[in-house]
Amino acid sequence: MTGNTAKIPLLGNPVYPIMIMMGICHLFNDTLQAVIPAMFPILKSETGISFTQLGWISFALNMVASVLQPVVGLVSDRKPRPYALPIGMCFSFVGIAGVAFFQNYWLILASVIFLGFGSAIFHPEGSRVSFMAAGAKRGLSQSIYQVGGNTGQALAPLISAFVLVPFGQIGAAWFLIVAAIGIFTLSKVSSWYKKQLAMEAKSKNKKSLISSIPHLTKRQLGMALTVLLLIIFVRSFYVTNITNFFVFHLTKNYGMTIQHGQMMIFLFLAVGALGTFFGGPFADRLGKKYVIILSILVPLPFSLILPHASLLWMPLLIIIIGFFLMLSFSVTVVYAQELVPNRIGLMSGLTVGLAFGMGAIGAVVIGILMDNVGVATTMTVISLLPFLGLIGFFLPKDEKIA
Repeated sequence: MTGNTAKIPLLGNPVYPIMIMMGICHLFNDTLQAVIPAMFPILKSETGISFTQLGWISFALNMVASVLQPVVGLVSDRKPRPYALPIGMCFSFVGIAGVAFFQNYWLILASVIFLGFGSAIFHPEGSRVSFMAAGAKRGLSQSIYQVGGNTGQALAPLISAFVLVPFGQIGAAWFLIVAAIGIFTLSKVSSWYKKQLAMEAKSKNKKSLISSIPHLTKRQLGMALTVLLLIIFVRSFYVTNITNFFVFHLTKNYGMTIQHGQMMIFLFLAVGALGTFFGGPFADRLGKKYVIILSILVPLPFSLILPHASLLWMPLLIIIIGFFLMLSFSVTVVYAQELVPNRIGLMSGLTVGLAFGMGAIGAVVIGILMDNVGVATTMTVISLLPFLGLIGFFLPKDEKIA
């Protein structure tokens, strides 16, 4: 399961400054997106909209990002566009401005679509740059990149508790500063990206085509991708439930305040970011399939207990589930990239985009369930999802890479 000891050479040294800059910019991008779920309790209390309507807001953000990401990735595979990165952040700037200042529901929805479009541009191109800068440390590089995003997502409860609850909707305007810094930083990264593309075009050693996964037939490749996407579906659906709706379970059934409930969500996301960071280095050492399976098996029993746990045990359960569930987040991206190494952008867009898309669909489904069968029953139903992830045992083994 951990792969054999064969090593794949000639990948070169990692470019750590670029890896770190992409992680920081991913933090900026996903912090802007985190403003949207952070506003849910505010919108619910101030406008009286239903859980289903909140689900459609999340759907608009995540579905636009997920549907367009593979398209952006495929286009960039054919003709990379280095300056697409700062342009994508400009769309996010416009989106966050609308979320902060518009009062009309439909205008807010349109602003959220701008955010989704900016994210769709950023993610596949950002993942490609991280892959190019990785050298032999593909797992580590993708972990640095993804942990930036997960940390940005983890800020959602803090944004809600310390910015939006005290200041209301207008508090989102503070994040225009974040978007502006992101535009500047990505402009610098794009200059390196452009030079790297020129160097790679002249080189005979196509490092991006080197893979740790043995050659597969088309049928085997199709099955492997199907299994991998199902695992991403399970993870994304479950994470959406925790990040967007678990706070309602805590306030309704445990009597928590919104602020205290959001801190519990922050704990889940914070340890999830930690798991994302360690997942890549573990995969570089032990093998990607091993880490993916580990991230499925460990959370299983704890996810079943969580909806019924006492407040005393809940933080521990959230820590275990969050850390191990997200252990495979960056690993599944690299695994997909190495399944189809000549389509790095497409695989990045497909895997990360699917995570957004499943989150979007999950938000609508969970919102409808909560409106119709209640909060507690919905939490119990969602706790069964990790069982589907056991299909990960059918993934092909991968080799160590150097």
